[in-house]
Amino acid sequence: LNPLFPCGIYVKKCPFEAISIINLPSNLEKDTTHRYNQNSFKLHRLPTPRPGEVLGLVGTNGIGKSTALKILAGKLKPNLGRFNAPPDWTEILTYFRGSELQNYFTKILEDDLKAIIKPQYVDQIPKAVKGSVQQLLDKKDELRNQDTVCEMLDLKNVRDRNVENLSGGELQRFACAMVCIQKADIFMFDEPSSYLDVKQRLKAAQAIRHLIHPDKYIIVVEHDLSVLDYLSDFICCLYGVPGAYGVVTLPFSVREGINIFLDGFVPTENLRFRETSLIFKVAETATEEEIKRMCRYEYPTMKKKMGNFSLSVEPGTFTDSEIVVMLGENGTGKTTFIQLLAGRLKPEGGCEIPSMLISYKPQKISPKSQGTVRQLLHEKIRDAYVHPQFVADVMKPLQIDNIIDQEVQNLSGGELQRVALVLCLGKPADVYLIDEPSAYLDSEQRLVAAKVIKRFILHSKKTGFVVEHDFIMATYLSDRVIVFEGQPSVKAVASSPQTLLAGMNRFLELLNITFRRDPNNFRPRINKLNSVKDTEQKKSGNFFFLDD
Repeated sequence: LNPLFPCGIYVKKCPFEAISIINLPSNLEKDTTHRYNQNSFKLHRLPTPRPGEVLGLVGTNGIGKSTALKILAGKLKPNLGRFNAPPDWTEILTYFRGSELQNYFTKILEDDLKAIIKPQYVDQIPKAVKGSVQQLLDKKDELRNQDTVCEMLDLKNVRDRNVENLSGGELQRFACAMVCIQKADIFMFDEPSSYLDVKQRLKAAQAIRHLIHPDKYIIVVEHDLSVLDYLSDFICCLYGVPGAYGVVTLPFSVREGINIFLDGFVPTENLRFRETSLIFKVAETATEEEIKRMCRYEYPTMKKKMGNFSLSVEPGTFTDSEIVVMLGENGTGKTTFIQLLAGRLKPEGGCEIPSMLISYKPQKISPKSQGTVRQLLHEKIRDAYVHPQFVADVMKPLQIDNIIDQEVQNLSGGELQRVALVLCLGKPADVYLIDEPSAYLDSEQRLVAAKVIKRFILHSKKTGFVVEHDFIMATYLSDRVIVFEGQPSVKAVASSPQTLLAGMNRFLELLNITFRRDPNNFRPRINKLNSVKDTEQKKSGNFFFLDD
């Protein structure tokens, strides 16, 4: 050791947090399942799949969910942490002796189980395969159930289209269909709900549950917690430090597993992995009279035709410190409505929209900036990004500091989404229009983003209009709701803003699903179709409950 640079001083003086010291859990050293290299990511323990049941995995990005899927699919051999001298299968099976995983890996080795993975990044599919949807489905239709699956996943009208011409949501449904029509023993779905609207998410969940068979294993990674809840029979949580290590918990019941993840505390291990627990107490919304009294803005009846699509907007009002969430299927004009309010589109008949300062976060984020995140923030929101209040309320919770010196072009989807949110909220405006803030974010980041948006709108006394397909985020954010109904891509009507209860009730009635609330953390939970609770609520007309 050079006496001029004692180690402690060197670390303390190291600039730009170039060195970060991570405490690794020493009690898990013997539980290491896989390590890529020295000082690189390691995974402790594995989720345990059970035949005939759906296993859900929940945890932040970079914590080992995809690594666990690769190992369970037999595509990656677990090295038990010995990356220099990997063990052979005899030793691996001895290591898992006495657990359900020993039977599982023995089956993979002896019976040569076939595993199929629905990839996480469906937007990469057109680079890997060419041809029409119909040709590709015909090639893989081993179960001869192509028609049923296409019906369930709303793919009938895109079968003659080439894969490169599909939208994100169509690619996602196509990728799910490709898995559902093949013969396999292990089915894996990595984030099946991204790009999908609420109705499509439920249909995808039903298609996945259709695969349940006493001899088949099904594993799903999902960040939309209400969909994960609806899909799964049991759950494993993953916690740790993203990019450094991940730990898999024992299997829990669905309700217990998701509540443990939200609470940030694993009772079976007496371990807290997050400082704060996440609770969804919906704020009491003001009564209609108060809303009329506080009213500051109103917009008129509007109509807009775009090609074959026509949107009718009923008149409405909105106030300071209020978030209005827009609910509806894809193609029912939510983005069109946002652009009408923003003045980017003009309504038919020349009716006047009140002139307001608008800040808009679009649905699709395509980075054009060539510099770093810091340079982009300096250029676009120079005053806000150094303001102590904005730093504390927005920048810190969204962890922008970790990526501020990275090139914008090199950011991942989730990182881009967080930067786009900061840019939107950092611009001075009367109304903030935020289109799908949860896209690309993991479960934990979604809840943080929802809190950031809610707190910002409340404290800055502005109005937020949010389009959101994640039900937990939508209910957490909304003070009032605009419901879009009609035929997607043909004709739709946007209702006037209604109370959360009335709006959600109407929207869930259109989807034919009911929600109850968890008594512990008040998160919305979808009732299984035709269950006792589902039938009771439909009879009484209560599709959505604020209180259990």
